[in-house]
Amino acid sequence: MRRLLLDTQALIWWDANDPRLGGRARALIQDAPEVYVSAASAWEIAIKAALGKLATTRSTARVLAENRFLELPITVEHAEAVGSLERLHDDPFDRLLIAVGRTEQLPILTSDPRFAAYGVTVIDATR
Repeated sequence: MRRLLLDTQALIWWDANDPRLGGRARALIQDAPEVYVSAASAWEIAIKAALGKLATTRSTARVLAENRFLELPITVEHAEAVGSLERLHDDPFDRLLIAVGRTEQLPILTSDPRFAAYGVTVIDATR
């Protein structure tokens, strides 16, 4: 796999060296020449940390820099693509990540099986 988009949970698991991130998923992240993280994930992490729902001491920017992950900005095209998605998933961050994956033709590493219903290539983060 040459290109890969991490969903927020996969990024958190990677950074925390969490065993819920499966061995195959970990190997794909290590071996992929281009691992992308959407600004949507940084936004989600910042909001959850501010609300006390996520304990983190590291900035997403630092995690990206230390792992040589590529920052993927949210574009108008990404935002507009959310509007074309069926209402199969209600989480706005996940819907934006799905739109980004579809627009950029990136497989998404996620533990959420609902992503596959949108026609994006999904890689199970738990395997």
